[in-house]
Amino acid sequence: MKTVCLHGAESTGKSVLCERFLVERGWPFVPEYGRFYCEENGTDLAMEDLLVIAEGQARANRHAMAGDPPVLLLDTDQLMTAAWAQMLFDEVPPRLLAYPKADLYLLFEPDVPWREDGTRFFGEDQPRARFAALSEEMLLRAGVPFVRITGSWDEREARAAAAIESLLAG
Repeated sequence: MKTVCLHGAESTGKSVLCERFLVERGWPFVPEYGRFYCEENGTDLAMEDLLVIAEGQARANRHAMAGDPPVLLLDTDQLMTAAWAQMLFDEVPPRLLAYPKADLYLLFEPDVPWREDGTRFFGEDQPRARFAALSEEMLLRAGVPFVRITGSWDEREARAAAAIESLLAG
């Protein structure tokens, strides 16, 4: 099984692509646990909330992996939670960096319009750019392979699909 994590700033198409790839290609995905958590508990987060979110995501990922699909898309993982910790609290607990890593990360750039959905934080240009930079920094800190995803919605889909197909072929 290969795992691919969609990673990057908010409102860059990650969740939409996970759903689209499930329908169009049959690639299963693990939804973003943090979204469910925030919808249920609100967005006034403390570091402890991020640690709970990280563990909830880990449980969901392990459960989905038990099905042993050829490829599993992760709408997020703990490296993204680490970026949130850095952005919100200016620190990253080491345990956020210790979780298992995906085989490939797709780093979505914030070069598409931001859309409010009730759980998003960083819609202004400067905070959004900072959050995107921190997202990339976490990938570099972890030393994981990643492919940058940019462009229009259609270009993002094509680039992401090509990167996943390449992983599966290699």
